[in-house]
Amino acid sequence: MKPFLFLGTRAEDAAADSEYAAVLACSGLDERDVRRHRLEAAELGPVDLDAWSGIILGGGPFNVSDPEADKSGVQRRAEAELRRLAQRVLDADFPFLGACYGVGVLGSLRGGLVDRTHGEPISATRITLTDAGVADPLTGVLPREFDAFLGHKEAVTRLPAGAVRLASSAACPVQAFRIGEHVYATQFHPELDIEGICLRIDTYRDHGYFDPSEADGLQAMARASHVEHPGLLLAAFAERYRRA
Repeated sequence: MKPFLFLGTRAEDAAADSEYAAVLACSGLDERDVRRHRLEAAELGPVDLDAWSGIILGGGPFNVSDPEADKSGVQRRAEAELRRLAQRVLDADFPFLGACYGVGVLGSLRGGLVDRTHGEPISATRITLTDAGVADPLTGVLPREFDAFLGHKEAVTRLPAGAVRLASSAACPVQAFRIGEHVYATQFHPELDIEGICLRIDTYRDHGYFDPSEADGLQAMARASHVEHPGLLLAAFAERYRRA
């Protein structure tokens, strides 16, 4: 089969490796099937869409709504590369699944608006599929209501033209959307399990997602949660789009 391309932006090796391993575990694929490129470490370069089964974009510390003056050169370069790639993906309706940061990348195209209106603290949050989400061949593998780990500063306030809202939560109206037939973004993290989110709490305790004094309580919350369904999304993406 043609491999999938996984794009990451996490500069911290432990968090980056954990995210990649989680994507492999949830999708049921191995390293031969999911090639990784770390955007924070190297330029993306040309991407031949015909060489891949699909593209998966992970989360990370970048936010498209960060003040431009606060963005590092690496962030500005990665954003520009992802924007160009996302535009090609949309034009080709090429299989793409962006988790968390994918909402920022896709949600700011085609007239969409991503800002700080609907940020959510790190939590295990109840997600509800819309009727379109239940009917969708990808998100439809999930229960109508399920819990997922998340934590984000920005979110979609206005969907891109033609986008279909697939899921929401009480505090964030757009938890997932689709553009075209094959381009998806989720605000929640389909790859995250308890150990993964506890590692990220340690890794990003000083990144403004929460007061550092709350770290132990957040990890206790995570360990008491019952997040079991989101990984099905990655398995369904791999199954639907793997190509010979």
